[in-house]
Amino acid sequence: MKIPINLKAGEVDKEEKREVIIGIDLGTTNSLVAYADGDEVIVIRDESGSNALVPSILHFGADGVVVGDTARKKLISAPERTIYSVKRLMGKSYADLESLKSSVGYNVIDQDTEALVKIEIDGKYYTPIELSAEILKELKKRVEKHLKTEVSKAVITVPAYFNDAQRQATRDAGKLAGLEVLRIVNEPTAASLAYGIGLSKEEEKTIVVYDLGGGTFDISILQIQNGIFEVLATHGDTYLGGDDFDKVIIDYWLSQIELSSEDLNNDKSLGQEFRTKAEEAKKTLSNSENYTSAIGAYALQLDRKTFAHISEALINKTLHACKLAMKDAGLSKKDINQVVLVGGSTRMPLVKSAVSEYFDQKADDSLDPDEVVAIGAAIQADILAGNRKDLLLIDITPLSMGIETVGGLMDVIISRNSKVPTRAGRQYTTSVDGQKNLKIAVFQGERDLVQHNRKLGEFILKDIPPMPAGIPKIEIKFILDADGILTVKASELRSNVETQMEIRSAYGISEEDMARMLIDSLQNAESDMKTKALLESINEANNILLATDRFLEQNKSALKEDQVSQIIELKEELLASTKGDSKDKIEAAMQAMNTYTEPLAHEALDRNIGKALKDSKV
Repeated sequence: MKIPINLKAGEVDKEEKREVIIGIDLGTTNSLVAYADGDEVIVIRDESGSNALVPSILHFGADGVVVGDTARKKLISAPERTIYSVKRLMGKSYADLESLKSSVGYNVIDQDTEALVKIEIDGKYYTPIELSAEILKELKKRVEKHLKTEVSKAVITVPAYFNDAQRQATRDAGKLAGLEVLRIVNEPTAASLAYGIGLSKEEEKTIVVYDLGGGTFDISILQIQNGIFEVLATHGDTYLGGDDFDKVIIDYWLSQIELSSEDLNNDKSLGQEFRTKAEEAKKTLSNSENYTSAIGAYALQLDRKTFAHISEALINKTLHACKLAMKDAGLSKKDINQVVLVGGSTRMPLVKSAVSEYFDQKADDSLDPDEVVAIGAAIQADILAGNRKDLLLIDITPLSMGIETVGGLMDVIISRNSKVPTRAGRQYTTSVDGQKNLKIAVFQGERDLVQHNRKLGEFILKDIPPMPAGIPKIEIKFILDADGILTVKASELRSNVETQMEIRSAYGISEEDMARMLIDSLQNAESDMKTKALLESINEANNILLATDRFLEQNKSALKEDQVSQIIELKEELLASTKGDSKDKIEAAMQAMNTYTEPLAHEALDRNIGKALKDSKV
């Protein structure tokens, strides 16, 4: 179903026009935007018409945020204010990012929690969603300048292994950038479409998409039949890409001169200089046998043979993932009809030859590996726009569905444009000690607060065994069948208490109401995201306040008087911050509390372990 919307007028267009929906490849290192014009796909280039890549780099300067090549120039002079590899942070918690924190110049906030990661610049706290939105805004601006008209709808690609949190984070970033994200498409599917694979319903193929980008690697095996793309298996590594080839070059150079990685960590600007030179060497060696340069008094040299040797372990890691994917798919090499190369890092001759040798066939790199995913996204967007009438799309959900969480937030479980039938689930817990009942309210809509969405129904999960807050494991499942009937199931996994509700009105909404809801979600995206971020910070702060009370109660006798008074003072400051409307003040107060209490918590843990072991015999 297509609903033409006039965003400026805020109403449904009476006359349907051929619309342009853009395709976006939101990459770790570089991002691109493209659109389809008839049978041709246009990848948007810079003003010189030569470069389509927008570096996924942001710099926070006195005049605001800049994105792309301008930001890249600040990597060496202002590394602490220049953000890169944001995609690696999407949907991640602090605990997921131990290896990244020491290798970047900017400040990844380290709290000992499972909360989503944040980045601090000048006392302001940014989520990866907000940072990614800035990159998407730059792409939106670039394509609008080219088309000389506004665009409001997009298809955005993600790696096939991205989980629900990462996909939802990408969708939220699009919304914050002023884009209605019609579909999140797997990068290997987009690459296949770019090569024309699967565009004919008669075509049946099993293909491998080997995607080695700047920061991520994944191998996907797809079976294409009747225009339907099925991912048979996927493997990969979210921390393996061109950046890692740069790192082995840096490590090699450091072994040749009297410097250590610690020296580069201590001098962020010098570290970025080495990173820039390593990237330059890697690209040069794709066409030349030798590379020579210098950083100050340090002479740098690398030849192609040495590069192949120091990169061998990384390439073997990708081939091992290929082996695991083939095993999961239950296929042998002779079952593969085509191997497609995607990602700028596949330009390296040593990668091409290794992949071709492994699969016993020449890997296909006839399309620009940097642009192939964006081209596929644009083709998918054109299909969704209804401009390719010969292709049938599987039915999809018209609006997102989810439940109300603490603070009146909408937590989406089935996203808008999900294929039908579908099922999805998520785990929750209680927020109050001894809670026996949990009300589950189900909503439909695109706004971040449930008060702006349409309520579908509610029910109560009763007789949860009384436990401390945070201990119960409550799983909520949404099952949407082909007739649009939604069944919601809730169960407490420790006790097997469960209940369910059936909602038959999941599609019972007029086109006008649906259009209004979509318009509202776009027009209020920025204020919604700010409100959502504030409520999430308040919820996180309240959890820290509860944990602080427990910590004081359990450890008061072992704490010094000045430590107790300092914790109480920090607690009062945090509590006061939750009464205001500044997310940054709450974040700063939480950071202050965590910084002060973390070593005390470690001491308390050591004491408790010591007591437990005191009378034990080993």
